[in-house]
Order: sequence, then structure tokens, then C-alpha cells
Amino acid sequence: MSEENIVLVGQEVPDFEMETYDPETGKFGKFSLADAKKEGKWTILFFYPADFTFVCPTELADLAEKYEDLKKLGAEVVSVSTDTKFVHLAWHRDEKLLENVKYPMGADPTGKVSRMFGVYDCETGLALRGTFIISPEGKLVSSEVNFYNVGRNADELYRKMEANAYLISHPDEACPAKWEPGKKTLKPSEEMVGHVYEALNE
Repeated sequence: MSEENIVLVGQEVPDFEMETYDPETGKFGKFSLADAKKEGKWTILFFYPADFTFVCPTELADLAEKYEDLKKLGAEVVSVSTDTKFVHLAWHRDEKLLENVKYPMGADPTGKVSRMFGVYDCETGLALRGTFIISPEGKLVSSEVNFYNVGRNADELYRKMEANAYLISHPDEACPAKWEPGKKTLKPSEEMVGHVYEALNE
């Protein structure tokens, strides 16, 4: 996929499908963005370089701790690497850190989906550590990409998902830094220009 076809934040994500291994059922299946949209679900794609590596299982275990909370916000989580569904099954079976992973593990062996989100590394055939949140309407609303050697924090992903879930029903508001449910939001207006401090502390 050429660079101009990479999906950017604010754009509609083309429908795609991936084969999956589902640790909860022990079965192979598939993930379809079109189906997620029909069901009104948010989609969180969690790309990582490879199964049977070192930082990756720590990230997937951390994400597993937040999976139920993310589902309560209406999101489905899919971890994605360029491994096959068969390797996902073997890794989940062998790696003790993955014993609590219940979300689908997406297989992208051709790199098609990784290319769509700009995380495919042509030199290695692996995906960088990319996290993407797709709205129920299919719009990309959040993007984070790390290099191979820096793991992510699922608490921050959860905070961003909370904010996006809130804003979809409050489109005239904006969430400031470190926003959490119950904290003050902003309602941008001409009066607020240069007076954000006052708006947050009134």
C-alpha cells in the first residue's frame, strides 16, 4: 500500500477482515470491521511486532487486565501481528504471561492491515507497536505508534477510550489533558479564547 493510502486520524477506515485466534473459545475465527460497525462497536487495534518475543507478551498481558473495562465502554479489542493464527494459538498455549488474554488475536501475515495503518516495516516484515481506536461509524479517532523497544500502557489507552466514548455523545465538548469521567470538560467558544484557565476553574 502506498503512503497516500494510509488511514489518518479523522478519516474513514476502509472495511477489512482478518483471521483470528480466539483464546476464550480456543477456536479460529475472523474479525470484520464491517460487522463491528453493524453492531455499533468501537474497535481497538493493538499491533505488535511478533509472537514469541520479549516486550510483546508484557504488553498483551497488560492489555488483558483492561479488556473487560474496555468492553464495557462498547469496544472490541484485537491484537494484531504478522504471525499466522496457528502461531497465535501456539504462543498463547506456551507463554504463561498470556494466560489471561481473552481478546481475539488477529493474523496479518501479508501485512495488508498493518500497511493500511502505516505500521508495516518492509525491512523486517513486522508491525511496529501501533494502537488505533476506530469509532462505531468507522472513523479513526486515535493513533499511537511506538518503535520496537518501547512498550505501551493500557491505562492510558483506557483513558483515551473513555474520553472518546464520552465525546461521541457530547460532540460540542472537548476533553483537556488527563481528563477522566466526572472531571470538567471544555465547550470551545469565542469567549474561551485565551481564557481556558478560567473555564477550567470557574
